[in-house]
Amino acid sequence: MNWLNNFVRPKIRALVRKREVPDNLWVKCPNCGQMIHHKEMAERQFVCQHCDHHLRIGPKERFPHLFDDGEFNTIELPEVATDPLKFRDEKRYSERLKDSRGKTEQQDAVVVAHGSLGGQPAVIAVQNFKFMGGSLGLGAAEAIISAAKLAVLQEAPLIVFSAAGGARMQEGILSLMQLPRTTIAVQMVQEAGLPYISVLTDPTTGGVTASYAMLGDVAIAEPGALIGFAGPRVIENTIRERLPEGFQRAEYLLEHGMLDMVLHRHQLRETLIRVTDILRNPNPPAQVVTLPQPDLDIPTPEAEANEPGSPS
Repeated sequence: MNWLNNFVRPKIRALVRKREVPDNLWVKCPNCGQMIHHKEMAERQFVCQHCDHHLRIGPKERFPHLFDDGEFNTIELPEVATDPLKFRDEKRYSERLKDSRGKTEQQDAVVVAHGSLGGQPAVIAVQNFKFMGGSLGLGAAEAIISAAKLAVLQEAPLIVFSAAGGARMQEGILSLMQLPRTTIAVQMVQEAGLPYISVLTDPTTGGVTASYAMLGDVAIAEPGALIGFAGPRVIENTIRERLPEGFQRAEYLLEHGMLDMVLHRHQLRETLIRVTDILRNPNPPAQVVTLPQPDLDIPTPEAEANEPGSPS
């Protein structure tokens, strides 16, 4: 009996047992529904190879593809009040923060890193939509402000990748106060004569759109990104009209002059290098030389009047 229990049964169970597959081994494209291996998707910067849909990604996925040789340093951000209003809805705000920090391994929605971009120093802040919908609160605002201060200190361009559902409701009026604070931080960078580039990703809505996301010297968006203040459903219910096709998508905003360009994720790094270089060095790289004027024998009116046979 012991032989059956200890040897035969485990062998049989091992043969018929269902093999466990990790949950994150395959990624399903939300647009076309195709299942793609996680490693293959990561190599393509989470752009679907079947329909070219740009999936939402965070700082961990962005930073290595932006900085030179994938080398960068994240900065330590100031500590803020964890739950200033002691807010609670279905669960405590402090518990929501703890859950988001555990899932994303971030302190808040924005992570700031600095390094080299095209051989020049750069400061990049990336907003993670997976952290409470990328909502803007005290912590996220302090990250943007810290990024602006670091950019001024290093005399480097500031690049912000926004992805947010708006202000963080659990912080009430305190979250709304961060809109002018982040706006002033952007102004500080621009007054220092440094480029500020805003990259809007899917989605960028609410108060973030009404502040730093739309203040860039150059406004870039990823294809298909939802960009606006209120969502399409809210607008349709308010005006009781059907919105145009593609309303509030990046391509629609580009067509109507709200954006400077819509770029594929694979083209972002090269474009950012080129744009920052142009904004930092607006003058030609070489000395402007005045070309000598050609020596043309053009008679003056006085000489023509003195020529024989000319009408007097």
